[in-house]
Amino acid sequence: MSATRWLAIVGLLAVAAWPLLVHDVFLQRVGALVLLAAISASAWNLLGGYAGQVSVGHAVYFGVGAYAGLIVYTEWGWPPIAGAPIGVAVSAVLAVVVGLPTFRLRGHYFSMATIAAAELARILAANWTLTGAAVGLMGPPTPRTFMDLSFISPVPYHYLFLAVLLVLLGLTALMQRSRMGYYLAAIRGGDRAARSLGVPVLRYKLYALLLSASFTSIAGTLYAVMVGFVDPDSVLGILLSVKMIIVAALGGAGTLYGPLVGAAILVPLEETTNAYLGGGGTGITFIIYGAIIVFVARFQPGGVAALWRQLAARRVHRAA
Repeated sequence: MSATRWLAIVGLLAVAAWPLLVHDVFLQRVGALVLLAAISASAWNLLGGYAGQVSVGHAVYFGVGAYAGLIVYTEWGWPPIAGAPIGVAVSAVLAVVVGLPTFRLRGHYFSMATIAAAELARILAANWTLTGAAVGLMGPPTPRTFMDLSFISPVPYHYLFLAVLLVLLGLTALMQRSRMGYYLAAIRGGDRAARSLGVPVLRYKLYALLLSASFTSIAGTLYAVMVGFVDPDSVLGILLSVKMIIVAALGGAGTLYGPLVGAAILVPLEETTNAYLGGGGTGITFIIYGAIIVFVARFQPGGVAALWRQLAARRVHRAA
């Protein structure tokens, strides 16, 4: 078994054991947030990493999932998690509506179109009574049944998020080895070249977006279940989309474990900064994001995954 695979296994075991190794509630909560960020970044990675379509509007699908969870509670009294399938269905429809016209654009024009779609969704949510307008929506103040998934401890959320992440990673691994994975790699190399090889480009871009939007929506519902409150800025803001991109790029976009590695680096930095600096930490978060973008773009576009491959290649070269 290769060193990379051993490292991945050890890393996943460490993530699974994290709540048992630390007893500080803050650190346990950080662990759960790392997994939630890894889910959303891994979902974005299906489109932005594997297909090379850099969407800066994925917050729209996250927001749909988050709002769906709390709308079913406020309107019908259902447990917020029951909104997950509704959020996935709505996100799938939005993916087709947004994807069909925007996938005909290239490069930064596609990215700008996705930003516009997300901003339209944020403005709509801020003015629609169903979504609580600018005030937002709140979940159950106290747990009614187990299905509300309202826990005082972050530990149950940690293992719930870990289960969803493992399912997503498993599907991604299967996709990598399937025809879809090879087609997406060809699309990432260039639309014209992919078409010349007989790849139905638009169809497989839509497949990647549908899968990506669905899991991003699930991440949004999980966020609403854990936090119990959503408003337009927290679940539809552009910073959320940027965070997904940075997490994936920092760890290694287009790789299986890259988003998890990126989340394990970025989220603790962000949460620690916010915890120790209070409200002023929000400004520091923007500085951190900007610095990471510059560093990755300038020195290591492939992220931590590429750095690991370089180090492994050097060890093999020295051994030879």
